[in-house]
Amino acid sequence: MLVLLAGIFVVHIATVIMLFVSTIANVWMVGSSNFGTISTGLWLLCNKTCSQLPVSSQDEASLKAVQAFMILSIIFSVVALVLFIMQLFTLEKGKRFYMTGAVMLVCWMCILVAVSIYTARFTGAVVYSTNPHHGYCFILAWICFCFSFIIGILYLVLRKK
Repeated sequence: MLVLLAGIFVVHIATVIMLFVSTIANVWMVGSSNFGTISTGLWLLCNKTCSQLPVSSQDEASLKAVQAFMILSIIFSVVALVLFIMQLFTLEKGKRFYMTGAVMLVCWMCILVAVSIYTARFTGAVVYSTNPHHGYCFILAWICFCFSFIIGILYLVLRKK
């Protein structure tokens, strides 16, 4: 049981770190141009230097929604980690980690909304570039989506023994 708890804890910490990286780094979409590689993220457009991400007025609300939901997913993931640690020491034997699982599933839902909006609105939209493709931050966000769902379900069914 202790090994299972330690494994879930390690995967949860890895998920938090990957959420931070995928939100902060600017490599959601990558393309090539005459000047080198161009990458865009949630915040900046980077070529050799980084500048403000050019977004049309109709896509601005979508980008702000993606930014907000990714930040919310980080917050809920950290809250779930703190709840897990608190419940690990205060929960009675035989009880389940319901609250931690519920918060982690809210994190999962925030990641789902953010990455779905980004996929629908911004995939393939790298300005001044050819051959756009997804960067590692986009892939990390989908990996965090899977991990947060698995961890949330495990927290719901896990009993403290």
